[in-house]
Amino acid sequence: QVQLVESGGGLVEPGGSLRLACAASGFTFSDSLLTWVRQAPGEGLEWVSSIGLGGRLPITTDSVRGRFTISRDDAKNTLYLQMNSLKPEDTAVYYCAQGYMINSPGGGPGTQVTVSS
Repeated sequence: QVQLVESGGGLVEPGGSLRLACAASGFTFSDSLLTWVRQAPGEGLEWVSSIGLGGRLPITTDSVRGRFTISRDDAKNTLYLQMNSLKPEDTAVYYCAQGYMINSPGGGPGTQVTVSS
């Protein structure tokens, strides 16, 4: 069955960086469009970034553009999200999912990112 497991979150000061990873199994990773979504405390799910096949057509939401970079390693069945210049408003649980520009999680546990001094 489809499994997506997010990792790499943590507590970081404003301006810091984190690299999230999503390990995938149970489907043909290289044939899948992929997405990161997040859910801030008390808020709904928000689409963050998506990537197409072979790394083409990466796209990010306006609030993180220029700070977050999505990438994928099809040989490792892993999706990444490099997050730089983090802000307190980036605090959320981050999820990966199959699909493009969607705002629903993929069933994994998510990884908590907390940006605070």
